[in-house]
Amino acid sequence: MTMKKKVILAYSGGLDTTTIIPWLKENYDYEVIAVCIDVGQGQEIDGLEERALMSGASKLYIDDVTDIFVNDYVIPTLKAGAVYENKYLLGTAIARPLIAERLVHYALKEDAEAICHGATGKGNDQVRFELTITALAPHLKIIAPWRIWDIKSREDAIQYCIMHDIKLNMNKDTSYSRDKNLWHLSHEGLELENPAIEPNQKKILQMCNTIEDAPDESEYVSIEFEEGTPISINGMKMDGTSILRTLNSLGGKHGIGVIDLIENRVVGMKSRGIYETPGGTILYKAHQELEHLCLDKETYSFKQIVATKFSEMVYNGQWFTPLREALSAFVNETQKVITGSVRFKLYKGNIVLAGIESPFSLYNEEISSFDTGELYNHKDAEGFIKLFGLPLKVRALMKEKNNMAYEDVKE
Repeated sequence: MTMKKKVILAYSGGLDTTTIIPWLKENYDYEVIAVCIDVGQGQEIDGLEERALMSGASKLYIDDVTDIFVNDYVIPTLKAGAVYENKYLLGTAIARPLIAERLVHYALKEDAEAICHGATGKGNDQVRFELTITALAPHLKIIAPWRIWDIKSREDAIQYCIMHDIKLNMNKDTSYSRDKNLWHLSHEGLELENPAIEPNQKKILQMCNTIEDAPDESEYVSIEFEEGTPISINGMKMDGTSILRTLNSLGGKHGIGVIDLIENRVVGMKSRGIYETPGGTILYKAHQELEHLCLDKETYSFKQIVATKFSEMVYNGQWFTPLREALSAFVNETQKVITGSVRFKLYKGNIVLAGIESPFSLYNEEISSFDTGELYNHKDAEGFIKLFGLPLKVRALMKEKNNMAYEDVKE
């Protein structure tokens, strides 16, 4: 008896991957093995095995890699200060390389021929999954149903499941395309596809209160870092996962970390989404404040360039690349002095700095004070300004020599 060839399906239990199981069985002679990579999506894991098996999968693996996600992906991205297009904290993008790496692991374990994912042909995730698979196991076949099947919309997918007698826990009116992990929750689709429409946040948000529903009283939080890594909340030592869970709860309560973003996708189009990143937003702000205190001017300036490039590489799915690894090596060197504590006041979506200290602080009160101190001689500024302005003086002399008026130079 010939054994059926196997395919590993990246399975979330959502509409797309639920639809894919019967589609794979109908169109390929494969045994479908569903794999759910748990990166902190919480309740979404409940009842997943029953749903996968009822949809036609032969088995389901649930792989909890939440700690790996936080320690090896989230924190390095936090240290880099990577923010895509000055707004997006890369919640979905950070998780995709890890998910793909684990899919490769199970494909090799099961001796599967292919990996199947539910990313659409218009999205970023197809690029992120496939670049990682290519980097780690180029021999594996990749199946992307959204690029080849006849289903054209989420409504079509719902109808396909109904026709194949597969029960869904969603309907047309609430079928936002969502991606959740411990770092964030994104919402796309339905009325959000029209940027002119104000989102109904009371209907959409799940991690965060709206500003109106946030408490009327402020709350303080203190975060301690060691070499760029958060290690405690309000003096209590915690691992990275516990810190993020704590700050998600705290930030969500105060309506922190909700953005309405129109972004440039890898494939060339713009898309609009609502992103909730409560704990991550607080961590980014705290880390940034420590860097302002502890990094010298030239290092901080260059690190902003690195942060932009790092964010683009993460967004594009280029985690397993020599350049990303080299950028992380640079970032880690800068983080040796990012140790200290930051105190914030949280209030209705706002994060207000309420104090910061570090043994590596480059802020010197004796120099910075308006009072004259021994370390700074005001007269030294005169020579500095003359040298700093020398190019301006040389240009002004040239203008005088050539009888050029200020207005002539402007033209």
